[in-house]
Parts: sequence; C-alpha cells; structure tokens
Amino acid sequence: MHIMNQTDETWLPTRQTLLSRLKDWDDQKSWSEFFNLYWRLIYGVARQAGLTESEAQDVVQETIITVAKQMPKFCYDKSKGSFKSWLRKTTHWRIQDHFRRRRRSEEGLSIESSDDDSNAAPPELTSDNNPFEALWNAEWNQNLLAVAIDRVKKQVTPKEFQVFHLCTQKEWPAVKVARALHLFRPQVYYTNKKLTRLIEEETTRLNNEI
Repeated sequence: MHIMNQTDETWLPTRQTLLSRLKDWDDQKSWSEFFNLYWRLIYGVARQAGLTESEAQDVVQETIITVAKQMPKFCYDKSKGSFKSWLRKTTHWRIQDHFRRRRRSEEGLSIESSDDDSNAAPPELTSDNNPFEALWNAEWNQNLLAVAIDRVKKQVTPKEFQVFHLCTQKEWPAVKVARALHLFRPQVYYTNKKLTRLIEEETTRLNNEI
C-alpha cells in the first residue's frame, strides 16, 4: 500500500470509544478512521528519525499492523499510561526494526521484523532526555496545531482565513495584506487576532481530550 498525500481533516487524539471499536478487525470504518488519524504522525516521526520515504511508509503500515494484532487484548487503563505513549513505543520499535535491517543489509545478512514486541524494547523510552520522545512530542503538537487550524478554517469565511494565512503563515506585513485583499489595516489586525485566538482555544481543547 503506497501512502499518498492525504489530508487529515479530522485528526484527533484517539478516544476510548474508537479504541473499543478497533477490537473488531472487520470494522473497516473505524480502522479507516484510525489510519487517517495517525498515519501522518507516524510517517513524520519516521522521516525525522532518519528513514527514507519508502521506509517511513513501511513503518506506518507495520505500526498499524502491530496495533491491529494487539487490539483484541488491549485494555485501556490510564493508570498504566496513555495510548499516546503506547503508540509512541510501538512506532519506535518499528523504526528500530528498519535501522536493524539497514545494518544487517550492510553486513550482507537479512532480518525479519520482530513480531514479538518484548524482544525489541528500545532503551530509555521514558527518559525526559530521550531524543525520540522529544521528537514524538514535537510531531504530536504539530499535528494538533494542524487540526486546530483546519477546524477553525471551517468556522470562518474564506477571506478571514486568507488574512490569517497571509499574516501568520506567509508572514506578510499588514499593509501588504490590506492592499492584496482590499481591506483596511485595522480589519487585518482584528481578523488575524481573532483567528489566532480561535486556533489557540481549539488547540487547548484538543489537548484536553488526550
């Protein structure tokens, strides 16, 4: 399965209800939702970790397959850690598999991806100084922000969002935005501030859902 450039219009931290539905492998709608929610996060982390595009695509598929294998016996218990943490560890294992394959390939050998996660435990997953954990959290936050922006975009007019896009994302000065969109500068300031506030509120709401 080749991963195309998809848009994640509904990316959200996985709710317990979705996790429960994933116990049924035949629930294609829920699995499709899960894939659309998380493939970009997993892919981005794999690429940032140093894998090629093809390897990162494989990591997405292998991580999803690992989740599928674990779901029938998965029991969500907040006292034992978050799903976010569990998915991070699973993704880390699959990324490590690919680095092992590289090393073995360079040595003229071959290695199969481990089906037993207990045999591939990466070191210091819970350390505050763990680079992979920092990378995962950065990608996670970027995804939250992307979803917040996309959701706010649907709540405002196209012209309002264009103001925000030009001011914040393109970093145009207000006077240039005003001329381009035939607005007064106070309108540009007000609209950009309004959308920035809405996005901050949406990001906070998404974080609270984790």
